[in-house]
Amino acid sequence: MPNATDEYRNKLRTPEEAVALIPDGAFVFKGNCAGEPPALVRALADRARDGGFTDLRTTSLLPMGAASESILAPDVRDVIRWESLFVNGVDRGLIGSGVAHYNPNFFHQVPRLILEFMDIDVALIDVSRVDRHGYMSLGTNVDTHKAAIEKADIIIAEVNNHMPRVHGNSWVHVSELDAIVEHDEPLPELPLVPERPEDEAMGQLIAEMVPDGATIQLGIGGVPNALAKALMGHRNLGIHTEMFVDSMVDLIESGVADGSQKTFHPGKAVYAFAAGARRTYEFLDDNPGIEAHPVSYTNFPPNIARNDNMISVNSTIEVDLTGQCCSESIGTSQFSGTGGQHDYARGAFDSRGGKSIIAFYSTAKGGEVSRIVPTLTPGAVVTTPRNEVHWLASEYGLACLKGKSTRERALAIIGLAHPRFRDELTASAKEFGYL
Repeated sequence: MPNATDEYRNKLRTPEEAVALIPDGAFVFKGNCAGEPPALVRALADRARDGGFTDLRTTSLLPMGAASESILAPDVRDVIRWESLFVNGVDRGLIGSGVAHYNPNFFHQVPRLILEFMDIDVALIDVSRVDRHGYMSLGTNVDTHKAAIEKADIIIAEVNNHMPRVHGNSWVHVSELDAIVEHDEPLPELPLVPERPEDEAMGQLIAEMVPDGATIQLGIGGVPNALAKALMGHRNLGIHTEMFVDSMVDLIESGVADGSQKTFHPGKAVYAFAAGARRTYEFLDDNPGIEAHPVSYTNFPPNIARNDNMISVNSTIEVDLTGQCCSESIGTSQFSGTGGQHDYARGAFDSRGGKSIIAFYSTAKGGEVSRIVPTLTPGAVVTTPRNEVHWLASEYGLACLKGKSTRERALAIIGLAHPRFRDELTASAKEFGYL
């Protein structure tokens, strides 16, 4: 039986040789977000372009790297069919035009969907450098990659020295792989989100709701960034999140988030996937204070609830007067995905002392449109049902909806709207019989 080093060498292939192992007609899972294997993705597109494939299905979450654009390019769309598990700016237009399709899901269920409901044939993943025992880390993306590896018949890994080695349930052994490609390329980085005047106001409001010793989940955007800054005076915070972002590095390095009072994975910052600046990827590398786990674990609501004082902060596009939150579509147009918002809304509320907060700017389109509306836009997707919404936050304040009647909810929600829209919303509430 070959040792790990010999087995690794025996499985080395060029990107072109590796993708030649993929049968025509296969359903291919491509690594998510910063965990995309760029050399393999480009080779896949080139083979399709050269007639090596006639039909492939591909799926992933959050196509982020430049290589993703190669398999979404117009000249391969007849061959490579794209199905997204979370829509973003890269594939939003394709889905809106019907060229590609969205697969609705709760993020914590995606590994189960892969294992039980999706006929994945091939997994293309990005991994860290190999150690002397033959282990590589999935690094930034343990989220759904573990399930894809378990499900696929053919597993091809791209070894990238820029991928951090992250502790937790992130390891892949050389014996699990059918082919290995070595290719070093910096991981794609997320650009900084410009600050808005409303961000600081909301950050301060929400920070006052976070007790010392709480465990937090933050997303990306101006409000989470502002909240992280506002939390710099706190102590003994913990991190349990689906997405590890740049602001969490600041909280850990400053000593604010030491995890010392966490009741689930004490002393560890836990995540499912990471995306941000190069500094964040370097921070994760071989850091014993960080653990990455499948999203079926990090986002499983009962696991979230095992963190006492769990504070979850997410965003939404549109809120109606009953508290329904549409966070993923603009009318019938899919804008993003459900992601983990519903997972954390339920898990944080079930936590002892926990709070689920959905934050939003009161207006859109330069102040011309209210994000609080009498009824959701026709076709809008209800991401978080009114029964699940705990706290809402805008730059005008906070509102707890739990235990509130439809009348009390309407009054509280109208109080979060921009003043110029409040009379109109009040009139609608009266028309509907809420007031």
